[in-house]
Amino acid sequence: MMYLVIKELSGIAEDVIMVTQSLIKDIQSKQDTVYRANAIRALCLITDPAMIQGIERILKASIVDKVPSVSSAAIVSSYHLYHVAKDIIKRWTNEVQEAVNQKKSSGRSAAAIYFTAGQQKQPQPILSNSNISQYHAISLFYLIRQHDKMAVTKLVQQYSGTGGSNHNSSSSQALRNPAAVCMLIRFAGKIVQDDAGSTQRIFMILEGFLRHTNEMVVLEAARAVCNIPNIPAKAMAPAITALQIFLSSPKPTLRFAAIRTLNSVSIEMPATVAPCNLDMTKLIGDPNRSIAIFAITTLLKTGNEHSVDQLMQQINGFMLDIPDDFKIIVVHAIQSLCLKFPAKQSTMLTFLGNLLRDEGGYSFKKSIVEAMMAMVKHIPECREAALSQLCEFIEDCEFPKLSVRILHLLGQYGHEMNTPTKYIRYIYNRVILENSIVRAAAVSALVKFGIHGRDASVKQSVAVLLTRCLNDVNDEVRDRATLYLAMLKNEELAKTYSASDATYPLATLESKLLEYVDSHENAKQFNLSAIPVISKAEQDHIGASTNSSLTLLSSNQQGGPISSSGAEKNTAPASVDSQYGEKLSSISEFAHYGARFKSTAEIHLTEEETEYTVSCIKHIFDKHIVFQFDCTNTLNDQVLENVHMMMQPNIDEEGEVVGLVQVADIPADRLEYGVTQSLYVAFEQQDPDDELATHVVFNNTLVFQVKDCDPTTGEADPEGYDDEYQVEAVEVATNDYIRPDYIEDYEALLKQNQVVETFALDKDKAPSIQGMYGWDGG
Repeated sequence: MMYLVIKELSGIAEDVIMVTQSLIKDIQSKQDTVYRANAIRALCLITDPAMIQGIERILKASIVDKVPSVSSAAIVSSYHLYHVAKDIIKRWTNEVQEAVNQKKSSGRSAAAIYFTAGQQKQPQPILSNSNISQYHAISLFYLIRQHDKMAVTKLVQQYSGTGGSNHNSSSSQALRNPAAVCMLIRFAGKIVQDDAGSTQRIFMILEGFLRHTNEMVVLEAARAVCNIPNIPAKAMAPAITALQIFLSSPKPTLRFAAIRTLNSVSIEMPATVAPCNLDMTKLIGDPNRSIAIFAITTLLKTGNEHSVDQLMQQINGFMLDIPDDFKIIVVHAIQSLCLKFPAKQSTMLTFLGNLLRDEGGYSFKKSIVEAMMAMVKHIPECREAALSQLCEFIEDCEFPKLSVRILHLLGQYGHEMNTPTKYIRYIYNRVILENSIVRAAAVSALVKFGIHGRDASVKQSVAVLLTRCLNDVNDEVRDRATLYLAMLKNEELAKTYSASDATYPLATLESKLLEYVDSHENAKQFNLSAIPVISKAEQDHIGASTNSSLTLLSSNQQGGPISSSGAEKNTAPASVDSQYGEKLSSISEFAHYGARFKSTAEIHLTEEETEYTVSCIKHIFDKHIVFQFDCTNTLNDQVLENVHMMMQPNIDEEGEVVGLVQVADIPADRLEYGVTQSLYVAFEQQDPDDELATHVVFNNTLVFQVKDCDPTTGEADPEGYDDEYQVEAVEVATNDYIRPDYIEDYEALLKQNQVVETFALDKDKAPSIQGMYGWDGG
């Protein structure tokens, strides 16, 4: 209790440092006491980061202590102190490694629960976890070495046993704590994600862990194997077999973990999980609803067409008893099954329609509407029935957003149905009964029946209905009705604004309009051609448009960027134009570079935990490349001055810089703690007639002057010293000169430019495919 009080008062007391010596005395006690671990935790919490070096010897000795609770307390405290004392704790590698390797005594654990029956008996531990310090030590060991990929790989190989198969040996290098082994497996999984070349080696280690005696370790190993990128089905078979065994376990936690992992695998590789269908079918009636839901959704992904009807009947039995979150999972699985087996669309559409009439929140209803919309788009046979059910839903829909989406869908497909007037009635009901947002969407849906309708009488009826909307109380509804009436009278206008799938990105359009208004040059006409053109699907964030081509920046063209269709365009990607335009335009050095062609995505050149974080953005101009480095100082006891980036590009065989020459270097005068500043380095192409400089790698070094400062006041010392910090390299690649561009007649462009060729590997020169299961890990 005393240590708890010290920890609680440490945040408000001014002289808490006075108890340091008392805590050190408790830690160094030679008696078999239970409070040494608590004293370590309290000491590390109240110690100022600048004084950690003073207790370094005590913490190092505690890390290798024979009592597990003391060792664990020291290791966990070191883990929490790492972010403020990295350089000191990195020197403790040998002690941490010894803590991982040594066998602990059966001493009392500070985390144990004690039961005392009278004062005559000593406290007896009823809960303990042997070798728990291994789990803490291996985590700290990884934290120290996480930025060294070779060291992390060696760490995994060292403590995984011989080839990952001999995990029950008594070797000092083997981990005995199951939690520590699970942590080691996670380290191995991260190696695979970062380095594809190590996949086969790590896979063999993980496969060995599938034969471990501890169930938790086997589960973690199976999950890691299933998460390996591009793993073949044969290589995944041992992990699937292990998970299949757990499906029959009497422990609900094992059943849940196994079925959840199989569910995630079934999304990408349903055939691999199909052998487990019989065991998963037994879980449909599991008393744990979470397990039953995962079993149902997995079976929906892995089942065949003949089992759909039976599955749908089983789902109906418990849909009313589960919360909306689980219902959404089921709806998503049914949506995937609809697209997989279009012949069963009638059964599934009826099921979704019943769900749509049940009670539920916005997210649940939205998932059902999206599933029906996907069926309408991809299964033409079900459009009539699906649209009818959606029309009934909007008659009593309490969510305006869903009403707007359904009205848009009716405008897209309603005029193609056999009786389009049926849908006009539902749409016009919304004009009479709903709020202004839904009324505006209904007006936009109505005009589609007049423009695309096959019957002249339908067009006349739509015109009458739109005329009534001219008296609406909302100006948005009136304006839309006025525009659409003009479109009905002018086919060219209708083709431009309704039939065409082209539109303008609203964010860029708004930005350019604001610049136009602020410039006070109203005498000039607004240049609409400067706004890029995209598809409506891209504007609605539904997905990437299929009607797109690529615009390539060619240094041989004097007119600037050209599109693949040959027509010159002065466009730029909508997602990045407005983000960096104002910042770059305010820098005089870049004023004569012309219009910016493209700005790339942000590239992180350092880890988040490093002393200085640096990210890079490449701005592509006609003849220049501007590198923007956003730098942040994460040390509160330092101030950086005169910060600039030294970039060294490739050198060719003659010792000359390849393709580019540096023309500008804009440093940051001062970089304080927690403040992000931008540095700029610009390069110009040496010969305008040469090809674009691609595959140029720049080695980058952050150069600055360091001045120590007071963390509380921020006042820096007058004197400093020069220092530098190496960051990751940046490459200028071909895709930096390519951006998406909208084009309507994509099929015609494809026929003009497509090239079909057949390639084959030379059997004599082809690389041999080695490894288990015929897989080389690539």
